[in-house]
Amino acid sequence: MIFKDLLGKELLFFDGAMGTMLQARGLQPGELPELWNFTHAEEIKAVHTAYLEAGANIIKTNTFGANRLKFAGTEIKTAEVVQAAVRIAKEACAGFAKSFVALDLGPTGKLLAPYGDLPFEEAVAIYGEVVRAGRDAGADLILIETMSDTYETKAAILAAKENSDLPVVVTMTFDLDGKLLTGGDVAAAALMVEGLGVDALGFNCGLGPAQMAKLLPTLLAYTTLPVALNPNAGLPVERDGKTVFEVGPEAFAQLMHDLISQGVSLAGGCCGTTPEHIRKMVELCGDLPAGGGREHNLTAVSSYGRAVVFGKVPLLIGERINPTGKPRLKEALTNSDWDYVCRLGLEQISAGSHILDVNTGMPGLDEVVSLSQVVPALQAVTDTPLQIDTSNYAAMEQALRLYNGKPMLNSVSGTEESMAKVLPLVKKYGAVVVGLCLDEAGIPATAAGRVAVAEKIIARAADYGISRTQIVLDPLALTISTGSSNALVAMEVIRQLHARGLHTVMGVSNISFGLPGRELINSTFFTLSLAAGLSSGIINPQSKAMMDAYYSYLAVAGLDDGCKDYVARYADAPKTTATTVSEMGLFDAIVKGLVGESRKAAAVALTKEQPLEIINKYMIPALDHVGVGFEKKKLFLPQLLMSADAAKAAFDVLRDAVGGNGEAKGEKVIIATVQGDIHDIGKNIVKVLMENYGYSVIDLGKDVPVAKVVEAAQTYGAKIVGLSALMTTTVAAMEETIAALHAATDCHIVVGGAVLTKDYAAAIGADHYAPNAVSAVNYVNDVLGK
Repeated sequence: MIFKDLLGKELLFFDGAMGTMLQARGLQPGELPELWNFTHAEEIKAVHTAYLEAGANIIKTNTFGANRLKFAGTEIKTAEVVQAAVRIAKEACAGFAKSFVALDLGPTGKLLAPYGDLPFEEAVAIYGEVVRAGRDAGADLILIETMSDTYETKAAILAAKENSDLPVVVTMTFDLDGKLLTGGDVAAAALMVEGLGVDALGFNCGLGPAQMAKLLPTLLAYTTLPVALNPNAGLPVERDGKTVFEVGPEAFAQLMHDLISQGVSLAGGCCGTTPEHIRKMVELCGDLPAGGGREHNLTAVSSYGRAVVFGKVPLLIGERINPTGKPRLKEALTNSDWDYVCRLGLEQISAGSHILDVNTGMPGLDEVVSLSQVVPALQAVTDTPLQIDTSNYAAMEQALRLYNGKPMLNSVSGTEESMAKVLPLVKKYGAVVVGLCLDEAGIPATAAGRVAVAEKIIARAADYGISRTQIVLDPLALTISTGSSNALVAMEVIRQLHARGLHTVMGVSNISFGLPGRELINSTFFTLSLAAGLSSGIINPQSKAMMDAYYSYLAVAGLDDGCKDYVARYADAPKTTATTVSEMGLFDAIVKGLVGESRKAAAVALTKEQPLEIINKYMIPALDHVGVGFEKKKLFLPQLLMSADAAKAAFDVLRDAVGGNGEAKGEKVIIATVQGDIHDIGKNIVKVLMENYGYSVIDLGKDVPVAKVVEAAQTYGAKIVGLSALMTTTVAAMEETIAALHAATDCHIVVGGAVLTKDYAAAIGADHYAPNAVSAVNYVNDVLGK
């Protein structure tokens, strides 16, 4: 029996928690669960068997944390751990029909660059090692679970697809507001994951069934794939010194029945769920049909944190990151001045761009290198989706690979070479591609000829398994200075494609090439094209004439409800929009996360003000501004970390000016990830912010024994200790550490981690629960009187 043959056709059940079961069988705080594949193989098999007997069809291997990072510095070989885990799971499944072994891939515990220190390709390699071992050992499918970062998710998916032919299921962990740790929302994550070619996607961990119910409708609206749900048994609470979850088996089954009935195909459990939870769910839900896939006519792109959908209102694609005719941009690209490029992008976003076109092609520049550096640089400071614009196939693939989200790609033409080179990349990386209405014969003179080329591109894309919804067609505007009917032909192509339900994009300014007063022609043509059905225009959003045309059209066409956007823009005195990059102050440079600009602005400020005045007047207010935005869910982790880096760069300039040696002078704060836990993303984020507020942070690292934390608190006389834990299996170690600190010191203890809640943190003795890094910094400021 093959898993893929049943997926979406029959309701299949995952097992439940492994860590909870192993703790009940004697797993000690700090002990690595994966090593039980060697030392307690029969216990692991017994857990698998219990779930199979309860009715589970899919057994997750005991490999959630198995990777070379976790085993660094030991004699443990990742491949051997994985092979043992798969073997045990297969032995357990041998006596059960319709049972499958899922190779379980969890997060690495590291934040990927540019926000963290793990390079993207190294993450792909780490996951690839696990995938190859699981494939060779006979796993039936791959489960990528508990992912809170779209970029790490993409690395794991690419590793799975490039190292095996196994079906891939992805489940991600969102908070109550429907956000990932790195700021991604359900829509953006779903678009990227489906685009990368997985077989099913959904949610696991972090939330119980009731909380996931609020997120499920959005997921169903943004994916055509079968949906998987593996919630916790509610949220954790402390009872009689033990971690328990609040939703019992019968309540869990009823909640899951309601969710499965909405269109779920794979259902199981995560933290706190037991064989009895699975048994009750199977008994109640076993006769329900699988939700399967669903059809929707959705054309959308995304960044790590934002989805942009075609068809609701016409979209604006900012055109200014293109070196053609721009000497200053050429200079910036030549000198790797990415801050300048980022400022061009940020200014276009402020002016109203929904998507940014990114083109770095110019003579003498290695476009593979430049494009692969500009794309991550822009994504580090904005969540606006990007359109990768290149005809260099190598640069195209590298940029698509490194892009965090579902990109837009400009472009493929109707030539055989272009379709053969570009369409496989579109399929692999899940891009929405611009189709140029030209082929070997050039640009057809008639609308019918261009539409025929468009149909050819759509047909060839279908051969690669690419839906017509993933193609946005460019009718190609030729200048009216060489043909008086050129504008009419382009608009007729738009009308015909629009009538076929196809989306369009066009570089509007081409229409006026060679003419004086180009903005007059451009804005008029833009308005007429929008009326003809143009879905998106590649324009200069800092052109007043173009933006006036856009907002006026929306109001007249009934696309601006109550003319709210029009009134907001024009109620006051007419606005002018700058088309040149202006000087940026230190406050803005830090808020926008521009490291190079922060250095420059700090140096300028030093010519007028004293260092302490600069810190208090610009830098701390900027960090506070970003922190407030983060807490209000207006800014997210990438912006928070880039702003922290920008502030650090400015601090370095001030320190050097006064002859400092770089040693922190502030109050000492100790931070650690507790024993047995190797996930230190949250801890590292807290460290960065604490240091920017002037604290001297003693980072004890991850998997830190209780005694070492206590010793450090006593040695440094720290008033604050911060503890982090991700896994339910390590919460006991956190409680033990807290008790030891209270017994030996009078320090304040702040805790955080995905498995914790405010009530649970209080129950295990913590003085403060920090749901995020900003909350931790605010607490420390309050305690220490800053």
